[in-house]
Amino acid sequence: MGKYFGTDGFRGEANEVLTVEHAFKVGRFLGWYYGQDHKARVVIGKDTRRSSYMFEYALAAGLTASGADAFLLHVTTTPSVSYVTRTENFDCGIMISASHNPFYDNGIKVINGKGHKLEAEVEEKIEAYIDGEIGELPLAKRDQIGRTTDYVAGRNRYVGYLISLATRSFEGIKVGLDCSNGSAFMIAKSVYDALGAKTYVINNEPNGLNINLNCGSTHIDVLKKYVKDNGLDVAFAFDGDADRCIAVDENGNEVNGDLILYICGKYMKENGRLNGDTIVTTIMSNLGLYKACDKAGLKYEKTAVGDKYVYENMVKNNFSLGGEQSGHIIFSKHATTGDGILTSLMVMEVMLEKKMSLAKLTEEVKIYPQLLKNVRVTDKKTARENPAVVKAVEEVTKALGDDGRILVRESGTEPVIRVMVEAETDELCEKYVDQVVDVMHAENLAVEA
Repeated sequence: MGKYFGTDGFRGEANEVLTVEHAFKVGRFLGWYYGQDHKARVVIGKDTRRSSYMFEYALAAGLTASGADAFLLHVTTTPSVSYVTRTENFDCGIMISASHNPFYDNGIKVINGKGHKLEAEVEEKIEAYIDGEIGELPLAKRDQIGRTTDYVAGRNRYVGYLISLATRSFEGIKVGLDCSNGSAFMIAKSVYDALGAKTYVINNEPNGLNINLNCGSTHIDVLKKYVKDNGLDVAFAFDGDADRCIAVDENGNEVNGDLILYICGKYMKENGRLNGDTIVTTIMSNLGLYKACDKAGLKYEKTAVGDKYVYENMVKNNFSLGGEQSGHIIFSKHATTGDGILTSLMVMEVMLEKKMSLAKLTEEVKIYPQLLKNVRVTDKKTARENPAVVKAVEEVTKALGDDGRILVRESGTEPVIRVMVEAETDELCEKYVDQVVDVMHAENLAVEA
């Protein structure tokens, strides 16, 4: 990870960590970088945060000052920016969003012309320009100054694309959608209405301050209650920029990314559409997923945490399906990034084609209880490699055997060690997590928050 760009773009509190000056410089560099041998074309989308508007204008100003043309999708989803970028011949795309973070944070995600996350070497050059390590870039003059164009038509074409993916009508099905007061509010209901569903929508009145606030994929209890109160057949919750999807079955039970990977992976394998009969997961996926995959003859790969690493593995090995427990699911035939609304449509396809409820489809997977505790430390590497900690982890691993696992890893964004245990009961999870955490405290590795 670089100084400003992490695994998911340049993110932080608006006007504190990420400022309009940063956005302007990102625009200036991208406009110049992609416009060295032609007039660059860059498409911009944003979520519903109050600060997204000022960043949109700052980016557009930087781009046009460098001679690029900026095309504004306005409020839209991250996957829609990726789709428009790769299908409509843009040099790159920019999404203004901090995903599932609170409203006061924001971020700049840059997508290359193939719809993938921007290459690390280009991010490094942007950072060097922001820090003044690269000389000032030339300003466009006269008729070379770029233009800004309203491009809502691009978003509408993406909506049409989603509708085209459905294999059957949703007529008569009661579907709930939690739009997280974010980007999905502009798109999700339109798609489901067009497909004939009886659509029930909550948290689709954004005011700039309520994005992700007690709603969406990170606060699934709201939707679980809504499903039961309204007798819905199925429901889906998205995050702020709609690249995640968490489902809820007809009984009000959560169906997370692991379960979605299982039901879609098994269905695709049965239909000869799962390359290598393999799904790509991260090291945080539940042990219950792997045990169910073994029984179903599904193979799996494990990557580091982050949809970026999932997609890299998928591209390298030509795999069809991958994702994270958090609901970032990638269907490589249809998209180059996680797409919450697309994921929901794929789940609907499995339900309709197999004529089974979501609860029935997921009953083969026994999700193991999982407990994660964060320990704030002075030095992550020292804490993780401490001999007493290593010994404690080995003892827990031996005690759990094949009926659980422990994972100790460094946070990528904080001075924190994450200790996670999966076991057959909540009590065992608590016991074994504390066994390792207590050693960290006894070794004076932990610090007060």
